[in-house]
Amino acid sequence: MKPVLVDTDILSEFLRGTPKVVENAEKYLLTYDAINFSIITYYEILNGLLYKDARKQLEKFTDFADLNKVLPLTISATRQAAEIYADLRKTGQPIGHTDCLIAGIALTNGLQLVTNNTDHFRRVKGLEMINWLP
Repeated sequence: MKPVLVDTDILSEFLRGTPKVVENAEKYLLTYDAINFSIITYYEILNGLLYKDARKQLEKFTDFADLNKVLPLTISATRQAAEIYADLRKTGQPIGHTDCLIAGIALTNGLQLVTNNTDHFRRVKGLEMINWLP
């Protein structure tokens, strides 16, 4: 098993307690000491929880973030994301900016992306993916 970056959709399922995702995360943690996710995913989940005023879930999420690894958006990851977006836009198959940023962080850090959003991310050259849901 390679080190991974967990995408927003999968982390949301983990926080909901989806059995297959929890099982895969537990297997991952037998080899690695923390779950990696991006500051973009942190923002997306925080935004959703604040909007819903979900205080218990917000506390659970911030505790989870403190125990795991939130990867920052660096200049090199930002450049990688911009190149991804430009390349996909040129081919008429762009994906969202946040997805490009997440892919840029994964590629820059040499991480495999854990996502259920394979339709979008398979367009990104060089990005390895795995899905913890099926």
